[in-house]
Amino acid sequence: MKALVEQKTEGRSALQRADELGKRVEYLAFMLGPEAYAIAIGGIAEILKPLPITEVPRSDPKIVGVMSVRGRLVTVIDLKRRFNLASTFTMDQKSRILLVDVGGEPIGLLVDEVFQVFRLTDAEIEPPTVLGSEQPPYVVGIGRPPGGAVLMLLDLSPLLQSDLMD
Repeated sequence: MKALVEQKTEGRSALQRADELGKRVEYLAFMLGPEAYAIAIGGIAEILKPLPITEVPRSDPKIVGVMSVRGRLVTVIDLKRRFNLASTFTMDQKSRILLVDVGGEPIGLLVDEVFQVFRLTDAEIEPPTVLGSEQPPYVVGIGRPPGGAVLMLLDLSPLLQSDLMD
């Protein structure tokens, strides 16, 4: 019985410590060129190594093409081109495709490299206005996890809805 009481006490103190640290949200960090970005992990269905991609004639330049994932066609968007970081399509050994769902449609986001999941508290997230100018609606904040990394936190809904509506 004494051990049970001690476990309950330890459990409460662990919960109290978690409350003191604040709520944490997990973000998947990835690279686009020299810059680090992150998306809330709940919005990502899968991380894929690049599969064969079929180009679509006369499509928007930011759309790389389509690929088949377990029998479903997935549109692949090059995020570097979407953010005007590159004018040409590049893919190498470290490239990955983040499979996300937008309005019931699977979309693949081509990124240069996926490198880590960060668990950020509210104190580690700053508003996008700290960058000095007005940011697009898909930039929801700046993450500053311990260790010196700076992450641009993205919201996929406004980012991809504008792509699909163009």
